Amino acid sequence: MDLNLDKDGYLLDTAEWSREIADQLANDSGVQLTDDHWQVLELLRNFYQEFEHAPSQRPFVKYIANHLGKEKGSSMYLMKLFPESPAKLAARIAGLPRPTNCF
Repeated sequence: MDLNLDKDGYLLDTAEWSREIADQLANDSGVQLTDDHWQVLELLRNFYQEFEHAPSQRPFVKYIANHLGKEKGSSMYLMKLFPESPAKLAARIAGLPRPTNCF
């Protein structure tokens, strides 16, 4: 499937996102989505709807901790799910714009 992505691999139109697209974006990034991934992705999309932007790392971790508890709301846990830069990779897979303040 051809996706409309920006130069960094983020969907140009967040409304085009679907679970099928998320699977493709994840596969392209070497990530096999599990229920744990979906739980975080759904919360990330909720964050975007509430605040109208994708969170950088620190607010991302805090938001997950507030909703799923400290065990899942930790940088280490999120790094296992979304290697290298959890906020950026999770936002990309969730069909959101690149988080501000993420290099």
